[in-house]
Amino acid sequence: MNFLPGKRGRVAVIGAGPAGMAAAMSVHQAGHDVVLFERYPQARPAGNILNLWPAPIKALGLLGVDTEDLGAPCASEFRNAHGRRRVRVELPEHVVRDYGGGFIGLLRPDLYERLLAALPKDVLHVNHTVERVEQDESGVRLHLSDGRIHEADVVIGADGIDSLVRRTLWGESPKREHNLHIFGGYTFDESVAAEPGLCIVSHNRTVQGSWTAIRNKGRGGFQWWVLEAFDASREFTGDLHSSATALGEAFPHPLPQLIAATDPAYVQRWAIRDRKPLKQWSKGRATLVGDAAHPTSPYAAYGAGMATEDGYFIGRRLAGVDLSDYTQVRQALDAFETPRKPHTARQSQQAYVLGQVFHHAPRPLRPIRDAILDRTPLLQKVVGEATPGEIIKQLGEIDRAEARFAAVPGVGEADGTAS
Repeated sequence: MNFLPGKRGRVAVIGAGPAGMAAAMSVHQAGHDVVLFERYPQARPAGNILNLWPAPIKALGLLGVDTEDLGAPCASEFRNAHGRRRVRVELPEHVVRDYGGGFIGLLRPDLYERLLAALPKDVLHVNHTVERVEQDESGVRLHLSDGRIHEADVVIGADGIDSLVRRTLWGESPKREHNLHIFGGYTFDESVAAEPGLCIVSHNRTVQGSWTAIRNKGRGGFQWWVLEAFDASREFTGDLHSSATALGEAFPHPLPQLIAATDPAYVQRWAIRDRKPLKQWSKGRATLVGDAAHPTSPYAAYGAGMATEDGYFIGRRLAGVDLSDYTQVRQALDAFETPRKPHTARQSQQAYVLGQVFHHAPRPLRPIRDAILDRTPLLQKVVGEATPGEIIKQLGEIDRAEARFAAVPGVGEADGTAS
C-alpha cells in the first residue's frame, strides 16, 4: 500500500458509546478529520456496572484517556454456591504488575466521563440522527434527520445492537434471545466486610451470583450481579431490589450483604440477548465496531472492552491510508476486521454457551454438570487457561499495532494524546 504522508481523509462515526468514542480518538490520532454523530442529547451509558480487561485499559491510555485509578484491579475466580473454587484465572507476572489482575471493576458512567474528556474538540455532534447511509466507490453520504447530507470517505458504524449501518450493509438479522435476565448494582457502604481485589463469579444450580471490587472517583466499593433464566416473552413486573435480594440469598457472604447495602436507586435489570457473529463486518467504505459488529452477552463481561479495542484498532489501520483511494480503503478495512473477527466471535459465542450451560440445562443433568465442574479441570481449561491466553494475545496485538502506527510517515503530528 502506498501511503501518502499528510493526506487527510474524512471519517464519520455513528454512535458515541465506547466503540464510537475510541474510534473517533484513534482516527483523529491517525491524522484524519473525524465527526462523531450521536442521536441523543448527550453520550450516555446504557447501564451502571462494568468490568474491563487489561487490553482495553492499555488501548484507552494510548488514545489519551486518563486511566489513572480508573477501576479496581481484581484477580478472578469461579466458585460454586458454597464458596468452593472451581477456577482461578492465573496471569503472567508482567500483566499483574501492570494492571493488577484480569478484571478491572468500575462504573460505566466513569468510563464515559473520561472518554468524553479525551475527545478532540468539536468532534462530537449530539442530537444528530442519521436516517440513511449511501455509498459508492467515490464516497459515503449520511442523510441526517434535519435534511442535511454529510459526506465522508469512510463511515464507522458504532451504533449498537440495533445498528442502522449493519442493516444497511447486511440486511435484517434476528436477535438471539438468551432467555436470561440480570440484576446488577453497586455500593460504597464501608460496613460490608468484602475482600478487595477480587472478582468472584459463583453459581448454584440455577443462579449466577457474583461480585467484584470497583473504584470510582477515588472511592473503593463493590459491584454485584445476579442472573437467572427468564422467558423473554414475559413482561417483568417485580421490584428490582427485592428480586435481586431473593436471588442472592443462596450465596455466601458477602453477596447478600452487598445487595442489602445497595440503594434501590442503584439497581438495574436488563434482559440478555445478542446476534450471531457476522462473517464479514465491512463492505465498500463502511465498517462496524462494537455491538454493531458483535453484540455480546454480559455473561462474558467483555462487550465494552471489545468495543473499545475495535475503536482503537480501526484508527490504527487507517493511519497513513489515502482515504480517497477506494482500493486502499478496502485493504485497510479488511486488515482491521480479519484479526478481530475470531477473537470477538469466540467471546460472544462463549458467553452464549456459558449462559445455556449454567441456566438452561435440564433439571436431571444439573447435578452431573456441577459434579463435573467441581471435580474435573474442565472449567479451568475452558475459562481459567483460555482467558489469560486471550488477554496476552490482545496486549500483543496492541503492541504490534503501535509499532505499525509509529512507522507510518506523517502521523507524528497527530500522535500522542488527543487535544
